[in-house]
Amino acid sequence: MSVAVANAGRTDAEARDLFCFVLRLGDLSLVLGQRLGEWVGHSPALEEDLGLANIALDMIGQARLLLSYAGEIEGRGRAEDDIAFLREHGEYLNPILVEMPNGDFGQTIVRQVLIDAFQLEMFERMAASADQRLAAIAAKSVKEVRYHLRYSSGWLLRLGDGTAESHARVQSALENLWSYTVELFAEDDLDKAMADRGVAPRLSEVQAAWSQRIGEILAEATLDRPKDRPHSWHGKRGQHSEHLGYILTEMQHLQRTYPGARW
Repeated sequence: MSVAVANAGRTDAEARDLFCFVLRLGDLSLVLGQRLGEWVGHSPALEEDLGLANIALDMIGQARLLLSYAGEIEGRGRAEDDIAFLREHGEYLNPILVEMPNGDFGQTIVRQVLIDAFQLEMFERMAASADQRLAAIAAKSVKEVRYHLRYSSGWLLRLGDGTAESHARVQSALENLWSYTVELFAEDDLDKAMADRGVAPRLSEVQAAWSQRIGEILAEATLDRPKDRPHSWHGKRGQHSEHLGYILTEMQHLQRTYPGARW
C-alpha cells in the first residue's frame, strides 16, 4: 500500500494524529515484548519459560503490524525496524507500566494481567474501528490477548490464593504497580480526536470494562484492590522512567553499532 493510499482523505493534521496514536499502540507491545523476552532462560519452570516467550512473540508481532502501518502513515520511508530501533528515548510513546522492571515472577504476572485486560478491552472495541487497517490488526490481536489474559490471570489466581508468601508478594507488586494504570485511561486531545473520528473507543468506556474485569480477577485471587493514586509519569507523551533507557540500550545495540547492516 502506498503512502498516498494510506493517507487518502486525511488532512496532514489527521495523518499526524493517527501516526502518533498507532505509535502508542505499537510501542506498548514492543516494549512489553522486550521485557517479557528477558525471562527466556530465567523463568521458574520450563513451561513458564515457553509461555512467557510465546506471549513476547505475540507482542512483537503486534508491534510489527502497528509500526509498519505507522511508517506508511508517516510517509518518510521508515520501515518497522527503523521506527522500532532508531528512535530516541523521548520519541517512544508507550505507557510507563510496560517499561517497569520484571521483578520476581509474581510482579511480572501482576503487570501482565493489568496490561492484558487493558489490551483485551481496547482491541475488542477497536475491531469495529473506522480505520480498516487498525480494525484488522485489532481483530487478529484480540485472539492472542484472550490467551494472554487467560494465562496471566490463571497464574495470579494461583499466587494470590496460594501460600502466605506468594499472596504477600503479588499483593505488594499490585500496590507498587497500580498507580501506573492511571495513565492508561488519562484521555488527552489525541485520544479524544481518535474517538471522535471513530478510530478508537472512548477511554472512559475501556476503563469501565477494564475496572470490572480486574475487580473480578482480584476478588477471585483474594487480593485487595489498591486505591487510585495520582501518577506523575506520562509515557504516552514521551516522558519516561530511567528504565526505558536500559531497555533501549540493549534493544538498539546491533542497529546502532552496525547502522544499515543487512542480515
